[in-house]
Amino acid sequence: MKVYGYPGTRSARVVWVLEEAGAQYDYQLVDLKKGEARQPPFLQLNPGGKVPAFEDGGLCLTESAAICIYIADKFAAAQLMPVAPAERARCLQWCFFAMTELEQPLWTIAKHTFALPEKHRVAAIMDTARWEFERASKTLLSGLGGNEYIVGDKFSIADLLLANTLGWARGRQLPLVPEVLNAYADRMLSRPACKRAAEREQAA
Repeated sequence: MKVYGYPGTRSARVVWVLEEAGAQYDYQLVDLKKGEARQPPFLQLNPGGKVPAFEDGGLCLTESAAICIYIADKFAAAQLMPVAPAERARCLQWCFFAMTELEQPLWTIAKHTFALPEKHRVAAIMDTARWEFERASKTLLSGLGGNEYIVGDKFSIADLLLANTLGWARGRQLPLVPEVLNAYADRMLSRPACKRAAEREQAA
């Protein structure tokens, strides 16, 4: 297995789940500052020119959540994905929520701060994006309730994706309120596998 990534991007999720699974993998740095994601041969892996990309034998995946779910299924012994149909569905529900609701306004902020060419950035969209993130945070808070994890009584791939996204929010200086969301993010992001993942990417 091989991960193509860059520190501080969505590839962090993939490396984190690989560390949680105890998997052996190679890490290939794609230097975004040098524009390597927009050049061959990386474009043959991901024509969208974004990280992460992931290879496992003849399989190539390019969406971070899909990669994480694939790894969770492949390394079933790590118990990162519930097996019972109802719990698996709930886990997938929160995985999709993380990508489509919680991350979406953060990516909007990122795009209109640095990712898009300046002529396509719209400063006025920032307040709307922050408002959207606040609404999504309230939905997450409701789903979490007073529980330690988002699904059942074990850490799952959904917690990983949600916590990684909350960490991204902190990087954008967006407050996590109420305090229960901060505490949830702290618990998940302080897991040893998460720390090992950050170290692995930085070492590259």
